[in-house]
Amino acid sequence: MPAPNAATFTRLADLIAIEDTSSRPTRPVVEAFTGSEIATVPVGTADDAKAAIDRARKAQVAWVQTPVQERAEIFHRYRDLLISKRESLMDMAQAETGKSRASAQEEVLDIAMTARYYARTAAKLLRPRSATGMLPVLTKTTVRHHPKGVVGVIAPWNYPMTLAVSDAIPALLAGNAVVLKPDSQTPYCALAVADLLYEAGLPRDLFAVVPGPGSVVGTALVENTDYLMFTGSSQTGRLLAEQAGRRLIGFSAELGGKNPMIVTEGADLREVTEAAMRACFSNSGQLCISIERIYVEKSIAPEFLRMFGDRVRKVALGASYDFGTEMGSLINEDQVKTVSGHVDDAVAKGATVVAGGRPRPDLGPLFYEPTVLTDVPEDAECYADETFGPLVSVYPVDDVEDAIRRANDTEYGLNASVWARTKAEGEAIAARIHAGTVNVDEGYAPAWGSTDAPMGGMGISGVGRRHGPDGLLKYTEAQTIATTRLLNLDGPRGLPKKAWAKVLAPFVAAMKWLPGR
Repeated sequence: MPAPNAATFTRLADLIAIEDTSSRPTRPVVEAFTGSEIATVPVGTADDAKAAIDRARKAQVAWVQTPVQERAEIFHRYRDLLISKRESLMDMAQAETGKSRASAQEEVLDIAMTARYYARTAAKLLRPRSATGMLPVLTKTTVRHHPKGVVGVIAPWNYPMTLAVSDAIPALLAGNAVVLKPDSQTPYCALAVADLLYEAGLPRDLFAVVPGPGSVVGTALVENTDYLMFTGSSQTGRLLAEQAGRRLIGFSAELGGKNPMIVTEGADLREVTEAAMRACFSNSGQLCISIERIYVEKSIAPEFLRMFGDRVRKVALGASYDFGTEMGSLINEDQVKTVSGHVDDAVAKGATVVAGGRPRPDLGPLFYEPTVLTDVPEDAECYADETFGPLVSVYPVDDVEDAIRRANDTEYGLNASVWARTKAEGEAIAARIHAGTVNVDEGYAPAWGSTDAPMGGMGISGVGRRHGPDGLLKYTEAQTIATTRLLNLDGPRGLPKKAWAKVLAPFVAAMKWLPGR
């Protein structure tokens, strides 16, 4: 199956939220598998972004008056469209990123699950709720949630569909408008999922896509929107957090990870081997929550290394628009250089290559073999720094305590995986890991796919959470409305203030006997 045709790119380009694209310079978009240009995209400016924000702000005024259930119906239709158009969406994801078909399908299914979850729960989450008042009977307290206004989303290239729209879905359902800056390498992935949102009934100005450099369009978003959602590196996240902080707007981010896996005696190594392959090399390892460190008890380390090495050497690597390959290419030359650099550095410092370790230009310009290292010294670049590619290091450890200590010896804290003799033992270990999500007997998918539970990072791996109630309510301002009934704090008419003051203290003291007090 070929990459999307020229007509598809032309149609999607018409959806870009730039009023006059003909006056803008363009940049090429290349097919990652081959390095060949497949389209161009207009390069947006700060003024383009500001204009889109202005239009979004006007559209949001009417949108917030739309009942939540009517908003939800759009996203139920959106879910159905995603499933019905999944083949063309997967084609686009593979063309721009070089990922395997299975990894492309992950994107489409994730958006569909997110749309369904928030379409079903938004009305309940946004419903005004009663809170315990200051004084029983005398006060009634209600909590309401108001949208922030216009939310800026800055999305990365590694999951350019799901990370473009899955954060926007709860923001829109909460009553906001969204302006998105997609990564410059993957703009048509964002436009493809936006296209279906418009087809589902969402007004165009409510979700605007403005491609362009992060230093230009991204800066315009942080300087003009009411909330910012970012997915990317910890370094860029720090900068954006500072900029958002100066304006005192809300900020949420999923950032980098150096994610550990722990394998203890008694774990089923056959299952661990297969799951570790997925955990380390899905999306060619270009995944914030992928595993880059594996700690294995010494008694089973040789057998695990043998089995894991054999499995990785058999990974079906190649360029294919079908499910015939397990791993695709990297997205650009910089990624190839980073992975090659980390491998070469580690080997030069004494590491051993168990599997992989080579670029594969015979398959395409950006292919690199899935790679397993052992004997990696602490001064190697890949020991503590995120590689963000198909590279994992295996470390034998003395016992579980040693594994937990080393797993937590990092500034990062995004995801982790635990394999033990029993589920209970695995869960006990998981509770001691410093990470926002921990998967017992899997690598990353169950925690990521649990849309009713919060997902995000500790340490330098993130701020705030996506998914679950938090993933929607963060896009709102909570408002407390307290109504005084019967009498106010001055007390009953005719009662002297001194007498009222004497009554008030015993009354408050007696409140401890009331339920919920």
